[in-house]
Amino acid sequence: MASVRLLLLSDIHANGVALQAVMKDAWTRKFDRVISLGDALGYGPRPREVLDTLRDLDATCILGNHEDMMLRLIHHPEVRGEGIVAQALEWQHGQLSKRDISELHQWTDGVDDPLVGARYRHGTPTSLDDYSDSVTSARDIFANWHGRLGFVGHTHVPGVYATLNAPVGEWIKYQAFQDGGSYMVPPAARVILNPGSVGQPRDGNPQASYAIFDTARHNFQVYRIAYDIAQTQAQIQAAGLPDVLGARLSIGK
Repeated sequence: MASVRLLLLSDIHANGVALQAVMKDAWTRKFDRVISLGDALGYGPRPREVLDTLRDLDATCILGNHEDMMLRLIHHPEVRGEGIVAQALEWQHGQLSKRDISELHQWTDGVDDPLVGARYRHGTPTSLDDYSDSVTSARDIFANWHGRLGFVGHTHVPGVYATLNAPVGEWIKYQAFQDGGSYMVPPAARVILNPGSVGQPRDGNPQASYAIFDTARHNFQVYRIAYDIAQTQAQIQAAGLPDVLGARLSIGK
């Protein structure tokens, strides 16, 4: 395997302030490639700014469920959704350029990367919108996917599910990274690695979350970065988006 440092971003959710803070930190740590694991859009007040940043980074962009909903909104505007998700996406649609929309159509539901030996997908290695959010779900995923490295998002919670060889077959172990931390992938393990959410963390820590994976060291490092939450909240209010989208940022839920 070639030595590569992957910058892993997920669930940015149009939070430009959080993404700026993450990138300011990430540039000090060095990386070779950028992978956005879906849901760059949805919820937040700066969709074009986020897409511009990902474009400038030449990021590999994976389709998330919010992008999937955005594409359905673009192609079927007569089918109006309900709730805050639909409200945010409709507003964001009006902010996007023709170039943004054209490039959004090129995002794929999962990518297999032979250079790294990994699969990138939003929900699980086998699904766009299922969740890798429990030992039970991880056991089912590992039973239906036989790869070694899977990078996912969707839960907004940074963590690792890993297989461990045992007399009765594979056991599943979980490790969370609420305050950041490092994980060395064991040589024989199969793993599902989640960098958490840049723009809307949901593990009780409101700090933005991202990760770097070093293929030479087999190391997955999660970083938690403080950002100006009040600025994003003010942008949400100015955009006329639901107040709850700003309030939840303060508590990381």
